Amino acid sequence: MSTIGQLLRHRAVEFPDRPFCYVAGSGYTFAQMDQRTDALTAGLAAQGVRKGDRVALLMPNRIEFVEAYFALAKLGTIQVPLNAFLKGDFLRHQLADSRSSMLITDAPGFAAVQPLRADLSDLRLIVSVDADADAFPFVQLFAADSAPPEVEVTADDPMSILYTSGTTGYPKGCVLPHGFYVRVGETATYALGLTESDALFTALPMFHLSGGVFMIVPALLNGIPAYFEPNFSARAFLANAALAGATVALGVGAMCHALLSTPPSPGDTQHKIRTMMVAPLAVTDQQRFHERFGIDPWTEVYGQTECMPVTLNPASSDRDRTGCGFAAPDLEVELLDENLQPVPDGEVGEICLRPKRRYAMFDGYWDNPAATVKSFAGLWYHTSDSARRLASGQFAFVDRKGDVLRRKGENVSSLELEAAIKSLPKVADAAVVSAPSETTEDDIKACIVLHAGEATTPEELFEQFHATLPYFAVPRYVEFLERLPVNAMNRVVKHQLKDRPNDASVWDFDRLGLAIAAHQRR
Repeated sequence: MSTIGQLLRHRAVEFPDRPFCYVAGSGYTFAQMDQRTDALTAGLAAQGVRKGDRVALLMPNRIEFVEAYFALAKLGTIQVPLNAFLKGDFLRHQLADSRSSMLITDAPGFAAVQPLRADLSDLRLIVSVDADADAFPFVQLFAADSAPPEVEVTADDPMSILYTSGTTGYPKGCVLPHGFYVRVGETATYALGLTESDALFTALPMFHLSGGVFMIVPALLNGIPAYFEPNFSARAFLANAALAGATVALGVGAMCHALLSTPPSPGDTQHKIRTMMVAPLAVTDQQRFHERFGIDPWTEVYGQTECMPVTLNPASSDRDRTGCGFAAPDLEVELLDENLQPVPDGEVGEICLRPKRRYAMFDGYWDNPAATVKSFAGLWYHTSDSARRLASGQFAFVDRKGDVLRRKGENVSSLELEAAIKSLPKVADAAVVSAPSETTEDDIKACIVLHAGEATTPEELFEQFHATLPYFAVPRYVEFLERLPVNAMNRVVKHQLKDRPNDASVWDFDRLGLAIAAHQRR
């Protein structure tokens, strides 16, 4: 099986002048991308970057991200794509845990990492794609007066470490080999029915598997263009997709809701998009979306960073739009009870899986063999998600297990968020739980105990959240309690907190007009 760097070289020879990857109109053909990343590979090597080193990437969708993506792949360096909105303890943990020796970032990312430098002994060099006086300029990496080194990289070699929130613990790094990236690209091609006449379009982030793998690798495999938006705008999405000549778009269900909430216009159908990945999305909303925009919504897919996709039903197949697909061809997928026994059809069980071949899933958690062994209890990989099997034979996703929260397209670890809130000077204790939302995801509620004699205001607390938390982890609701309910083991009884009503005593930051835009970073 080829590696990501080898695939780019093949396409550069086969389709040198075909457009490949673009972000907001800036990008390159296959040949240009191969040439640019050869030069960048030489520059990285000149800075001492070697095979097996970890280099973190901290930025939103930019063409420089793609350049680093391929250059690091050619070097056999393990890239660590980080959520561009990380800051504080969230950012410190992932940089420290991965032991990244270099960080390639933008101006907001550079500012976010400065207070953490004393705790990051392995981080020896910060490279900025923007003009930062105290960082090494990214453009200077292209000025190396040397040829790119010849490095033997195989499909078994790690391509990346991608962090996932897991359930109740701190994020764990999933080690993903080159072969896994190719497998995801092949499966996406099969699921979406991609051909050489297609063009892909998305606003999904490159630092996620959905944008960085499910988008880029199918384009690479099929010799077709991939067009990225820097961030999602419901008003501009279809117009920009039309300008790009896109035929297939990738998104999530929340994007569909945002598109449906825009005023109808002639541009609703003035595009070439035949299908759009938008899981999860209710059947009634799928119908509304198709009727208004003329786009077939594809929702029959489910996966995690550890394995993507786990289940799918090709967009061209007979559809059961209430499900999330069948087991992927290279996986054995079963719904198991707590005794690792299959549950009867129609009943809820945990989604568990086994690979039928190499590269069907991740290679384990970075530097955490105990967590890897635990996740494969009983020789099944446990997703911690639950589902039931429908009469059609498809799986239907039911819920996430544990205390992981899902908000604004991101997983949020309750343990990590609680630790960040407890670090605020006036906070004595805190617990976070999910709260009912108007969307397909969760809202977050923080239940806070203040130190004796302390008081705060919505504006003060929100500003502290804004300064220390990624935008997607900022709670919507805040309730102040004298103490948190605990059991005999002194563990917080979270179901009691979930049962408490969000009445007038609970702060609702949305209702108070306090919110952070998804694209805002500082």
